Amino acid sequence: MKLFTTVGIFSKQDGEAVQATLETLYDFLVTQGLKVLMSTHAAHLLNSTATADEELAKQIDLAIVVGGDGSLLTAGRLLAAHQVPIVGVNLGRVGFLVDVLPAQMLEQITAILNGDYLEDERCLLKACAWRGEDKLGENIALNDVVLHARNKVRMIEFTTYIDGFFVNTQRADGLVISTPTGSTAYALSSGGPILHTSLEASILVPISPHTLTSRPIVIPNQSLIEIEMGNDRPVEALLSFDGHHDIPLVSGDQIKITASPKKMRLLHPRHYDYYHILRSKLHWGTQL
Repeated sequence: MKLFTTVGIFSKQDGEAVQATLETLYDFLVTQGLKVLMSTHAAHLLNSTATADEELAKQIDLAIVVGGDGSLLTAGRLLAAHQVPIVGVNLGRVGFLVDVLPAQMLEQITAILNGDYLEDERCLLKACAWRGEDKLGENIALNDVVLHARNKVRMIEFTTYIDGFFVNTQRADGLVISTPTGSTAYALSSGGPILHTSLEASILVPISPHTLTSRPIVIPNQSLIEIEMGNDRPVEALLSFDGHHDIPLVSGDQIKITASPKKMRLLHPRHYDYYHILRSKLHWGTQL
């Protein structure tokens, strides 16, 4: 009995390498007797029929993302709610999430289809913005939820509470609230620590804070994070989810963030080594 019967192919990138990889992947999956559905962009590159994202998520039992980490982030937010496992084929620049190399794609996907893989679950964050009793919007993030100034290069003031306890009021360019997966993204470039992806934790990393004593803090990801925009001066800010789906904010608006009840399922080849990924992508040990 097959572990997987219906596979969805996702991609957001263009180029000859992407198209060639998609063609090879599609032909291979069909020869394995699998039903193959495609997202809009992948179908466009293959001149085939696309399936709407929500319908695709409901029908497939395995997703293969061809592209970079950004492509997988997009698919991950969609598929986490449906608990569909994801495999990433790396045609991007970094590749913390997409770890199947095109040259080894057919060999490694064959093994995965036969049940020879490692699986890990990745936490997501859910954030909601409020203006008094009115909900401004909500969304989920696999990497990070980011509060940042809008349009102008200027600091914003905000107050943070964790599980109802006052943490601080600070002025900064913003705040990164990151998952362990996102700890190697914006949070890292803002001075945050790297968290192993298996941890049930979140990081709060201030962006260019106005005081040197403002440091990143790691908390249980089930904690409720509440942020209130300062009222002492006019504030124009944005709340972003993995760099997208911005919600505009003004003075007095509130943000509530906690762990999403669903996790993303990520499948790796059997030889997957998280520390090797860190060494190679962050160039640890490289002699200058």
